[in-house]
Amino acid sequence: MKIGLHQLIFSDNKRENLKKIVTAIEGSDADLDVFPEYAMGVSKGGVTREFVEKTAEPLEGPFISEIIEKTRELGKNAVFTAYLKEGESIFNAALLAEKGNVNLIYRKIHLFDAYGYRESDVFTSGTRLAIKTVGSFKVGLAVCFDLRFPELFRAMAYKGVELFIVPASWYRGKYKHVQWLALTAARAHENLAFLVAVNQTGEIFSGRSLVATPMGHILVDLGEDEKSLTIDIYVEEVKKARRLVPTLNLARTDLYRKWI
Repeated sequence: MKIGLHQLIFSDNKRENLKKIVTAIEGSDADLDVFPEYAMGVSKGGVTREFVEKTAEPLEGPFISEIIEKTRELGKNAVFTAYLKEGESIFNAALLAEKGNVNLIYRKIHLFDAYGYRESDVFTSGTRLAIKTVGSFKVGLAVCFDLRFPELFRAMAYKGVELFIVPASWYRGKYKHVQWLALTAARAHENLAFLVAVNQTGEIFSGRSLVATPMGHILVDLGEDEKSLTIDIYVEEVKKARRLVPTLNLARTDLYRKWI
């Protein structure tokens, strides 16, 4: 599968951000294009409740609809993010659009209540896994701060997920690059799966979008510039790794349940 990683900087202008995404899809030859978290925008004051409430839209809203229509027009697939309004709730969501249809929605489960931020003051937490077969891979979605919760990725791996897609807006800060590289590689190797993590970059966010392999090494790292890159990954590598290191079969879930 050809994966398109689009490491972008999103402003507080939703229309400009939409144009960046659409332009990237138009210029890509990937089977699946992946975009960062907070795609609808980031205000000067950060991702505030006021900004999100003003920016959020339902599934049929113009931002989401235009991206979906572009995938229909070009026969493309894309994972992108949105501030998804559902009734009185707003979710920090990742959506999979396949050739004009939204076939998967992941509502971020672990909200970023750390480093002085309080996403739970802005968003409602999701409660469900998001898994679907795309091409030759069984794909599972997660978002940014979820990387710090191995239980989520293990649950998806037990359900057969071979490729994790993780849109992110990983803030800059002391040791943050180290944490990013360690967590992405660990989530990939401990579950013997590919992990594609596409991060915003710029002054606020740290870039370093990457692909981690089932054996835990970083196949590609985009650095800190705004850029796009397409890379091929193969499901056979997952199958080979799971034969070589059969930890998913050897795990003692019967015991773990007793200890939690």
